[in-house]
Amino acid sequence: MKVAFISGTSIVNSDLFAAWEVKTVETAHGTVKYKQKGDHVLINRHGYGFPLPPHSINYRANIRGLADLGFQDIVSLNSVGSLKRELPPGTLVSCGDYVGLQQGPATFFDQELKGGAAGIANNLMPMLVEQLAPEFIIPTGKVYVQMRGPRFETKAEIRIVQAWGDVIGMTAAHEADLCAEAGLRYNSFAIIDNYGNGLEGAEIDFAKFKDLVKSNQQKVNRLFVRLLEILG
Repeated sequence: MKVAFISGTSIVNSDLFAAWEVKTVETAHGTVKYKQKGDHVLINRHGYGFPLPPHSINYRANIRGLADLGFQDIVSLNSVGSLKRELPPGTLVSCGDYVGLQQGPATFFDQELKGGAAGIANNLMPMLVEQLAPEFIIPTGKVYVQMRGPRFETKAEIRIVQAWGDVIGMTAAHEADLCAEAGLRYNSFAIIDNYGNGLEGAEIDFAKFKDLVKSNQQKVNRLFVRLLEILG
């Protein structure tokens, strides 16, 4: 099955894709480097060189590149923080909606009075969730709250946005908006790497975050192994 994957911090330390062929595609919004094996391609949203922070990622080039390569089904894995005590670090979820109020949505329509229908298609998720079980039990329909970054949220900000959704991150809403505009079907996985700042006594900074990401690496690797088996 022809499927493109988008991930970031969760695959930087993985060797699963080391042997995949590295290629580039030129788009109207810039050059995109990606990895390919058969009918699958993988984009590291942060780039394969010096990793770009979330607010500097060229989302338009990434999504346009996948569209130009002929992909319609996109499976994304986003690193997120939990806004709910019942969703601890290490939990995998799928988001069905999102909030992106802190900044304007990413768009391809700079010169036209139009925009895409907001939302996450999740067309592959019922099949993936079913076939990933019982190894992975994935709560679905969660709400993703997007913040700008690059810093993590203050404790006061976390208290405010707890009522808005279930998990918090800095990337998925842009990708979902652009996929909708480009006619691509976005499917959401999110790995919870930390509690939101102040929640359950958590205090988050980049040093702690990197350690938490590493603690979930084995689970992420196994998830991708199973996804490749299911979609292969």
